[in-house]
Amino acid sequence: MIDLNDYFYFVHVVEKRGFSSAAKALNMPKSRLSRHVTQLEERLDTRLIQRTSRQFNVTEAGQVFYEHARTVIEDMEVAEAAFQSRQATLNGCVNLSCSVGVAQFAIQELVFEFLVKYPNVELVQQVTNQTVDLVASGLDMAIRGHMDTMPDSSIIQRRLAMVSWHLFASPEYLDKTGTPKSPEDLRNKQSLKVGWQPTHGLWNLENSTGVKSSIPFSPKLCSDDMATLKQAAAKSLGIVNLPAYTCRAEVDSGTLVRVLPDWTAGLAQLSLVTPSRLAQSPAVRALIDHLLNNVHSRVGDKSS
Repeated sequence: MIDLNDYFYFVHVVEKRGFSSAAKALNMPKSRLSRHVTQLEERLDTRLIQRTSRQFNVTEAGQVFYEHARTVIEDMEVAEAAFQSRQATLNGCVNLSCSVGVAQFAIQELVFEFLVKYPNVELVQQVTNQTVDLVASGLDMAIRGHMDTMPDSSIIQRRLAMVSWHLFASPEYLDKTGTPKSPEDLRNKQSLKVGWQPTHGLWNLENSTGVKSSIPFSPKLCSDDMATLKQAAAKSLGIVNLPAYTCRAEVDSGTLVRVLPDWTAGLAQLSLVTPSRLAQSPAVRALIDHLLNNVHSRVGDKSS
């Protein structure tokens, strides 16, 4: 297997006319540098450098290899410079739509990182809990959370992450009302509901063995703002069902705890949707790649 580090070190040894001067220039131990060159010679089954205590000589084979290795290193340097130039010169405006919860909890830091990485790119972020028409709204992409298959076949859909929903409550609320041991214990608990329609809700629970349980509830508070519901739960106003990633900080700090930790209360998918793969600007493609590569590690289930 080719190790380009060996190429790099060998080229420096040849150009510095010795291991000591090359090691000093690279700020690394001479023994380590010698080991890399030896590995290269063993892999090629050819002596590249004649080493004696008084002389340093590059063999004929070593000189031939040096010319090619130098070209490889130069090509790598050109490629890296071109990539860095692309990052610096990438420009344009990207239009993205997502829900309030996704904007606040899923991609906020990723957006900041993207804009720092590409300083000449502008981002217009439309934050709404309503499904928008990408083409009619002039959007380049949208991030949508859904539990069922999205019916619109005219858009390109790519999965970003699978996200479990869990029940959360404050420790104080559970101390006061009792900690549920089974789904049936939820029936007399005060509840909070995602959504602005003041209707009865249903918690659809499933444990790790596949046992399911559906528990109806009458919400104390309905809201389509997950941050509001999370704060309400922290204020001991009841039990709330939210995506796991939205409450990680509160669980870590002890402000909220999972209720019935052996049960999940839903599994959703975060998808990136675009009108088409055609005619996408470099800036749009860069944001797509950034989201596809990073959203899962920030919000997704470790098992998905």
